[in-house]
Amino acid sequence: MKIINILVTGSDGQLGMEMQKIASQFPQFRFIFTDVAQLDITDKTALERFIMEHRPDVVMNFAAYTAVDKAETEPEIAVAVNATAVEDLTELSNQHNFFLLHISTDYVLDGKNLLPIDEEQDMAPQSFYGFSKALGEAAMWEHCQRGVILRTSWLYSSFGSNFVKTILKHAAEKEELKVVNDQTGTPTYAADLAHFILLHLEKMLQTEEVEIYHFSNSGVATWYDFACAIVELAQLPCKIQHISTAEYPTAAPRPAYSVMSKQKIKEKFNCTPRHWKEALMDCLNGM
Repeated sequence: MKIINILVTGSDGQLGMEMQKIASQFPQFRFIFTDVAQLDITDKTALERFIMEHRPDVVMNFAAYTAVDKAETEPEIAVAVNATAVEDLTELSNQHNFFLLHISTDYVLDGKNLLPIDEEQDMAPQSFYGFSKALGEAAMWEHCQRGVILRTSWLYSSFGSNFVKTILKHAAEKEELKVVNDQTGTPTYAADLAHFILLHLEKMLQTEEVEIYHFSNSGVATWYDFACAIVELAQLPCKIQHISTAEYPTAAPRPAYSVMSKQKIKEKFNCTPRHWKEALMDCLNGM
């Protein structure tokens, strides 16, 4: 059995931590998990030195600047991590012959559709965070010879900071919470995304170009629906009230509709992600 060497950046984040949990289930892969303390992807010299030392067959770029609202006032940092570093990775992937798998986001889309969005939809980000991620995607399309862009949405996990943990914390402290009910998408359990990547990586590696896929759990929800399900499954007495986006202004606009079509992964990988409520129950049971 040929061992495939995989370098993972940003491995202390939600997706990286979930992948570390299941890595031993895939003996055909040898992992090098790194975060910014071991490998700062914005330092191209250090990045190339690390790649030359470890010679990965695959680089999975999970590192990202994800502070959506702060990106509006910290654009240079967002671009450095989400765009410039991705361009550097694409150039290095060509020079050192590794396959690049890059995680992107529904925020590169404009959120103005009313039907599930497929991979052919033009990027039209409405926030600077989304713009920086779109620049990263564009760099891969322009420079990368072989790789995968994997877009996901509303990511959560038992690790890190996310919507599920925020609702659990506040619902345990308050009798009532207000959550927006006019932004529609699909939650994604990071453990399901990690499993999808490792289960289908060898097939992804057969591509001779750059491919893009959408992955989230199945089903549709608003943030209000998501919050209600969290409180109900956790059996917390907190009442959730729905409000409009206009009543909860944020520095960065959010997509009003970002339900992504999974038809392409269903056809390519014979994969139908489970419903988001089933995945949420698993996550809560594991906390």
